[in-house]
Amino acid sequence: MSVTEKKAQYATDSPDEVLKDLNTTATGLSEAEAKKRLTQYGDNTITKAQGESRFKAFIKNFTSLMAILLWVSGFVAIFSGTLELGIAIWLVDIINGLFSYWQQFQAKKATDSLMAMLPTYTQVYRDGKLEQKNATELVPGDVFMLQAGNSIPVDARLIEATSMQVDQSALTGESVPESKFVKYDPGEGQFAESNLIYAGTTIGAGTGKAVAIATGMHTEFGKIAALTQQQKKAKSPLAIELDHLTRQISIIAIGIGIAFFVASIFFVHYPVAKAFIFALGMIVAFIPEGLLPTVSLSLAQGVTRMAKKHALVKDLNSVETLGETTVICSDKTGTLTQNQMTVNHVWTRSKEYIVTGQGYVNNGHIELAGQKVDPAKEPELNRLISVSALNNDTQVQQDKDNGKPKILGTPTEAALIILAQKAGYDLAAANKETPRVKEFSFDSDRKRMSTVHQINDSTLAVCVKGSLSDIVHQCDTIQVDGKIRPITDDDRRAIDVANTKYAKLGLRSLAAAYREIPAESDQQKQLDNLTIEEAENHLTFVGLTVMADPPRPEIYDAVKKCHEANIKIIMVTGDSSLTAKSIAVKIGLTSDKARVVTGTELEAMSEAELQDALKGEIIFARVAPEQKYKIVSTLQKNGEIVASTGDGVNDAPALKKADIGVAMGVTGTDVAKDAADMILTDDNFASIVAAIEEGRTVYSNLQKFLTYILTSNVPEAVPSALFLFSGGLIPLPMTVMQILTVDLGTDMLPALGLGSERAEPGIMQQPPRAKNAHLMNKSVVWKAFLWYGLISSAVSTFAYFFVNVQNGWPSIALAASGQVYSRATTMVLGAIVFSQIANALNCRTKTASVMQVGLFSNRRVWYGIVFEVILFAFLTMTPGVQELFNTTVLQGSDWLFLFAIPIPIFLIEQLRKWIDRRRLGITSKAVA
Repeated sequence: MSVTEKKAQYATDSPDEVLKDLNTTATGLSEAEAKKRLTQYGDNTITKAQGESRFKAFIKNFTSLMAILLWVSGFVAIFSGTLELGIAIWLVDIINGLFSYWQQFQAKKATDSLMAMLPTYTQVYRDGKLEQKNATELVPGDVFMLQAGNSIPVDARLIEATSMQVDQSALTGESVPESKFVKYDPGEGQFAESNLIYAGTTIGAGTGKAVAIATGMHTEFGKIAALTQQQKKAKSPLAIELDHLTRQISIIAIGIGIAFFVASIFFVHYPVAKAFIFALGMIVAFIPEGLLPTVSLSLAQGVTRMAKKHALVKDLNSVETLGETTVICSDKTGTLTQNQMTVNHVWTRSKEYIVTGQGYVNNGHIELAGQKVDPAKEPELNRLISVSALNNDTQVQQDKDNGKPKILGTPTEAALIILAQKAGYDLAAANKETPRVKEFSFDSDRKRMSTVHQINDSTLAVCVKGSLSDIVHQCDTIQVDGKIRPITDDDRRAIDVANTKYAKLGLRSLAAAYREIPAESDQQKQLDNLTIEEAENHLTFVGLTVMADPPRPEIYDAVKKCHEANIKIIMVTGDSSLTAKSIAVKIGLTSDKARVVTGTELEAMSEAELQDALKGEIIFARVAPEQKYKIVSTLQKNGEIVASTGDGVNDAPALKKADIGVAMGVTGTDVAKDAADMILTDDNFASIVAAIEEGRTVYSNLQKFLTYILTSNVPEAVPSALFLFSGGLIPLPMTVMQILTVDLGTDMLPALGLGSERAEPGIMQQPPRAKNAHLMNKSVVWKAFLWYGLISSAVSTFAYFFVNVQNGWPSIALAASGQVYSRATTMVLGAIVFSQIANALNCRTKTASVMQVGLFSNRRVWYGIVFEVILFAFLTMTPGVQELFNTTVLQGSDWLFLFAIPIPIFLIEQLRKWIDRRRLGITSKAVA
C-alpha cells in the first residue's frame, strides 16, 4: 500500500487502529525504536535536488556564445600580430566572467539567508515522557503535542484536538483556516480531511496531540518539492537573445572581413597573407568586446535597484526577462491583499455600522451614517462586540521591534479582537469580570463555537458565533433597539438579505448570538451537565460581523501600471470564487464580466478550451497545485512570457515552470523560495511592477549600448573602404590599432555608462516587447549604421581631408607616411572619438529629449566622456605610444575643430527626436 493510500486509511481508522498499525502507543515510541526508524526512514527534512557544482556555475560564465567569440577574437588578434590586443580582449572576457559569477554568488547568499526551514523543535513523547526534540529527528509513529503558533513538522493523524484551527494556505492557497478534530470528515477539496494535518502548515488556534504518519520527502510538502525539483529551468530569453545577437554580429563581422579581404587583393593588390591579416583586423574591430561587461553591469545595477525596491533576484538574466513579461499569474492572499482579515461592517436588525481602519492595527473606529459612534450607547453593537470578544481564543500582539502585529490564533478571531479594540472594549477587564467557565469547540457539523461565562452568582451567559445559517435556526428571539422580542419571518428575511448582499461583495459574514441561563446552587454540577444542545438553543440573535482581507493600498496603482503596460494579470487562488472575483473587480484587475473558473471546472477543460479561455478575462479559484502548473504551461503555449507568484508549497511547481517565478520572502515556504527566480522581501505585488520596469530598462539600455558601439564601426570601416576602393590612392586613413583603440579604449566607459541609464519617462506605457523581437532590430540598425554612423563617417572623412587640404592637397598627392599622414590619421581617430561624445548623449534616450531626463543625470556617461578625451590626448602626446598607434601632437586649430564636433551632432539629433515626438503625437509626460 502506498503512502497516499495509507494516509487515506488512517483518516477513516480510529485513533487506536492508527496507533496499532504504526506499531506505537498514545505515549509514543521508545528512544531505541525511534533511532531504529530514523535509520530506516531518514531525517525529517526536505532534500534539495543536487544543483550544479560551483565549478560548473563558474565555468558557465566563460562559455556563452559571446564569450567564446571573444576567446576566438583574442586568438585572431594574436595571430594577426597584435599580441597586446589579444591579451586585452581576453582580459575583458575574464573580468566579465568573474563579475557575473560574483553577482550570482552574492544573490545566492542573500537567497539562502531568506530560506525558512521547518520548525526546529517539537514536543515529542519518548519512553512515555514529553521531550523537546529537533523536528528533523521525528519518525513515523512518533506522538507529539501541538498548540497555537506551532508549525506542523510532519504529516500526522490527530488523536486529540481541542478547538484546533490550522492554516493550510501553504498547501492550498485558502486563506480561511481549517477546523481540525479527531472525528473523520472528508471535507471539500484536497487536504481537507478533518483529522489529518500536514507538514509546513501552522496551528492557528487550539491544542492537539497527533501521531506522525509520514516524514521528510514522503510528506505532501516533500512530494511537491520533489515534483518541483524534477523540472529543468529553460534558458532565459535574454540568454537566447544574446546568442542570436552573437550570431548576427559574427555574420556581419565575417562578411565584412571577407569583403575587405577580397577588395584588398583586387583593388590594392595586397599579397594574400597581408590581405588576410588586414581582414582579421577588421573582423576583430566589428566584434563588440564591451557587450558582455555592459550586459553584466546593466543586469547587476538592475539587481541592486530592485533589491532597494524589495525584490531579490537570484539570477542576473531574470532581470531582463521581467521586462518581457506579458502575463502575471498572481496569488491573492498576502500578495494582492494584506493577509489581515478586517471587520468592515457590523449589521444589526436596526442599524448598519461602518468600521474604519484596515489590518491588525487599532487605527480606526466605528461609524453610523458617517459619524463616529460610542458602542456603549448602542445596545446591539455593544452586545455583539462583547460576544465576539469573549467567545475568542486569539491574541493580537504588537511586535516591539518592528511594530508589526503578531497573531496567536486565527485571522478571523484576530479581526474580532481588533474590532473590540476600535470600540474601546477592555477585553482583559471583561474576562476578569465575566470569566469563561466552559466552552464548546467549533466543529464542521455545528459550524459554530460557544463559550459559557459567569455574569454573577445568579446568571450564566452563553456566547455563540459562527455560520449564520447554523445559528439563526437556533434563535427564538432577537435584540432590537435594546429590547429582546420574538424573532419573526420578516426578521429572518432581513437577515438573509443582508447576508446575501455582503456575500455578493465577496465579504464573509459571521453571526453572533447569546443566551442567559439562571445559575444553580451547585454551579459546577450544572456546568458538567450542560450539553451543547441545551447551551446553543433558544438563543437571542444579535447581528453580523462582516469581514474581508483588504487589498494592499498600493495595489490599485500597481494594477493600473500593468494595464497601461499591456501586461495581463490573472488571479490564481485557492479562495472561493465569490471572494476572488470581488477582490479582482475591486482593485481593477478585471471587469465584472470576467469568467471565474474553479479547479473542478479547470480539470474538465481540454487544453484547447483552456488556451481559448486564457485569451479573455479570467479568474481561477479553488485550484490545486498541479492546476497552477497547468495554467502557466498553457499560457506559455499561447506564446506568453509568464511571471507567476506564490508563497506556498503548492505554488512551487508553477514557480519553477514560469519564465519568472516570484516567491514571497516573508510568508513564503523554503520550497517556494528555492523554486523561484525572484523573492519579494515585502510580499508586495507592487514590487513586481517596479521590477518589471527595471527589466524593461535593462533591455532598453542594452539597445542603447548596442546602438552606440555599432555606430563607431561605420566611421571605422568607411576610411578603410576609401583606401580599398580608391585602389590605394587614398592612403589608409585609419590604422587597425586606431580602430581597436576606439573599440577597447575610448568607447568602453561611455558604453558602460549607457548600461546604467535609468528608466525613460513612459517606459511602462509601452507594451512588452514581442517574443520574436531582437536586440539588434530595425531601429538599432537604422540609428547605428544609417544615421549616427553616416554622420560620424562624414565628420571623420572631412577631418582627414581637412588636414591634407591644409598641407597642399589636391595640388600634391595625399601623404602616405610622415608627420602629415600621422596628423591626418590622428584627426580621423579624434573625429570618431568626439563624434562618439555626442552619440553617447544622444543614445541615452530613444525618443525623449536628453534635457528631459537631465543632461548631467548619468554621471557614469560623463566620466566615460572625460576618460576618452584624456585617453585620446594621452595617445597623441606620449612618445613611444605615438609610434604604436601612429598618432602625433595636434595643432590648436585641430583641437578647436574636434571640440566643435559634438555640438551640431547633438543638436541635430535633438531636433530629429522633437520632430519624431510631434509626428507620433507623444506628450512630454509619456515619452519613451
